[in-house]
Amino acid sequence: MKSDLAIFGGAPVIPAGMIKPWPPIDELDRQYVLSSLEGTVHSFGPNCVELEKEFAAWNGNKYAITTNSGTAALHMAVAACGCGAGDEVIVPAYSWSSSATCVLHHNCLPVFVDIDWPTMNIDVEKIEAAITEKTKAIIVVHLHGLTVNMEKVLGLARKYNLKVIEDACQAHGATFKGKKAGLWGDCAAFSFNQNKCLCSGEGGMLVTDDEAINQAARMVWSFGETRTPVETRDYHAYALGWMYRNNDLTAAFGRSQLKKLDRYLAAQKENAAVLLEELKDIPGLILPVEPAGHGHNWYNFTVRVEPEAAGYQGQPDEFRDRVMQALQAEGVPVGVYQRFILPRMTVFQARNAYGHGCPWECVHARKIFYRPEDFPVAERHARNHFGLTYPLRLPNGPEVAEKIGEAFRKVFDNVAFLQDIPVKT
Repeated sequence: MKSDLAIFGGAPVIPAGMIKPWPPIDELDRQYVLSSLEGTVHSFGPNCVELEKEFAAWNGNKYAITTNSGTAALHMAVAACGCGAGDEVIVPAYSWSSSATCVLHHNCLPVFVDIDWPTMNIDVEKIEAAITEKTKAIIVVHLHGLTVNMEKVLGLARKYNLKVIEDACQAHGATFKGKKAGLWGDCAAFSFNQNKCLCSGEGGMLVTDDEAINQAARMVWSFGETRTPVETRDYHAYALGWMYRNNDLTAAFGRSQLKKLDRYLAAQKENAAVLLEELKDIPGLILPVEPAGHGHNWYNFTVRVEPEAAGYQGQPDEFRDRVMQALQAEGVPVGVYQRFILPRMTVFQARNAYGHGCPWECVHARKIFYRPEDFPVAERHARNHFGLTYPLRLPNGPEVAEKIGEAFRKVFDNVAFLQDIPVKT
């Protein structure tokens, strides 16, 4: 019945307060953060140094540089891989904006490639057609915590002598053929933002096994200097540099959370497995996949909708938005990750990042234009998808996943009444 739906006055499936916030804070976090606060260095300090060592050891890299954001780490990666004015960097057409704006930050041009529908990641079969004489690197985004097929990407990189940058901001602990994200490319960027699997509020990390990339990245990271803050600095800028360093308080929080990360990831996988089972065989609902050889970390649980299969007459985005409103009323905190494909964003349509058309009008650049219709899979995904993040994370357990499944079934069992929900604009 229509009145059963919470959005029309029925009782919600999930009571207020059942879903707990992320991340869980315990005495270990308080100990680390308060110890830092009571210390004498609150800029780049001893916790920053230790976080770099501990994260490198956890992920399996030789070098790690802690940053103030994942975006900073991505820009450092582009610069450290030798990308400069007029160079082109291949990027998926659907991702967070930083996956592409990091290319602009170093006066390079992003070249977009459509995504693969099942995985939501870059379509590795379409990368080669986008490579030109100007291509310098490929940025692969392990979106929502599912790794890209790195063997195929590295095969192309070797063939055309390209650098590979992993945007692993959402991919802590995700694997491809048993090998962690961040160990495949020339370097990788992780984020420690509030919603990431490893949360320190803000922050990030660049990792690499290449000493030259590590050194070049550290110059970008600290004013173009060649000596780090823990060394005797001469305060001389040897190259273009920024101030992307982390601070001791944030790093202290990151260190305490890192000690619990394996437990967090195990819980996410367990909860995701429960939710997949709860949601299977719902008409009109497309579930996320974990292809053979890929180890998903379930940073996001992203689904897509098929209105006709659900018995709904209307556009996919309209149906998606009404389903979300109904689920939110049932107590499920769902949302849209990104409504726009990257080539639709104003900075790329205007082709004017720095004024006067730069970097697209740079004398070293090839003429590049962005037509959204060239990326039909990404466009379809942007209209069809929604998902959730925090409910599958500790301290939430399988009982929450079961309740979420119950809410989904309740909403999809009452598709006929969704037409009566006003679509928010």
